[in-house]
Amino acid sequence: MLTTRRPRIVIVGAGFAGYQCARTLLRRANGAADIVIINPNDYFLYLPLLPDVAGGALEPRRVTVSLTGTLPGARLILGEADEIDLDGRTVGWTDPEGRRGRLGYDRLVLTVGSVNKLLPIPGISEHAHGFRGIAEALHLRDHITRQVEMASAASSPAERRARTTFVVVGAGYTGTEVTAQGVRLTDALHRHDSVLRAGPRPRWLLADIADRVLPELDPRLSSTADRVLRSRGVDIRTGTSVAEATATGVHLSDGDFVPSRTLVWCVGVRPDPFVESLGLPTERGRLCVESTLRVPGRPEVFACGDAAAVPDLTRTGEATAMTAQHAHRQGKLAAHNIAASFGHGTEREYVHHDLGFMVDLGGKDAAANPLKLPLSGLPAAAVTRAYHLLSQPGNRARVAADWALDAVLPRHGVQLGLVPPDAVSLETTAPSDGARPRTART
Repeated sequence: MLTTRRPRIVIVGAGFAGYQCARTLLRRANGAADIVIINPNDYFLYLPLLPDVAGGALEPRRVTVSLTGTLPGARLILGEADEIDLDGRTVGWTDPEGRRGRLGYDRLVLTVGSVNKLLPIPGISEHAHGFRGIAEALHLRDHITRQVEMASAASSPAERRARTTFVVVGAGYTGTEVTAQGVRLTDALHRHDSVLRAGPRPRWLLADIADRVLPELDPRLSSTADRVLRSRGVDIRTGTSVAEATATGVHLSDGDFVPSRTLVWCVGVRPDPFVESLGLPTERGRLCVESTLRVPGRPEVFACGDAAAVPDLTRTGEATAMTAQHAHRQGKLAAHNIAASFGHGTEREYVHHDLGFMVDLGGKDAAANPLKLPLSGLPAAAVTRAYHLLSQPGNRARVAADWALDAVLPRHGVQLGLVPPDAVSLETTAPSDGARPRTART
């Protein structure tokens, strides 16, 4: 009797694009394909809620979703993809124990995502805290708590002030939300410390070279976020960047020196360097793809998410932004077009008009424009959190419960000490998982 082998679809990466691609393929294939995910972690990380973890509003497991638990039928290979032979159609990886493996594929989906973007500024890699993964969020929460506790026992007012001064560079989504949640955490720690509460509040400084907070968004959202942060005492420095970082403070480009023990680097992200090692055409570090998400000249290879320069058909000549909104939808389309490549349906091009943006500022504050309708305050907070609950593929009840408890109970100010500083160094290519450099063969 003749038998037909199931086609094998290998997905490298399990971020927004990779997770949605696998989820959609499982529904469409219904067991007719061998779907394999290669990822260094056994979870999908819901990145938009990481500031809540760093600020103590959510426990870390709330923002992680089990891959094996929510993608039944897919095979998970726990490892770091570090070699691709495009001609031989194989992917090589290294598992957490250093063992090597190799797997063939009929279709390959590259969704390796992005890493911290560093700038050639003295002291940044040695003294700044990145913010791309759960390890970094946990380490930052511990670090902030430690600085407040050490400030309470400081031998001089100058040291106390430096330890309770926190500098965030980058006023985009991440920097704005980290600052908003950080203020709430340090205010709670300050209120419950008998020594510190007699003195000034902890100081937060948010700096960006742009002329306003959230420069990529509608000015009305920017204005709302600016107003909320300033009302909480945040020192916002626009048109300002970091000239040098030291162990005792930060030199700003405006000539000011800010004594501090905390510098949070939220300047942005860049595509995973693995993309450029493939030897395929790239655009600003992102893999060039067609509007169908296929890699030109490699019809069996698809790419999407932050690692792919997907043509934005709504804005001629531009690539889609590196946002979760695009990655989520591109992952679904990649699954549809892979099915079409096997004769099930017809290929489609990626077209998406932004439905609006939301920035959670913690508590009853947010800035949002769903369907281009500008909102602020409690209505924006309600819409923003409802959106996150609907978008997260798991842990919804636990996240909602944590938010409800955070509204009525003080934040838990303790250090867990689970993440050592060398595990989140900005000098690594992927600080959140300690990834090693990867190469590719063509």
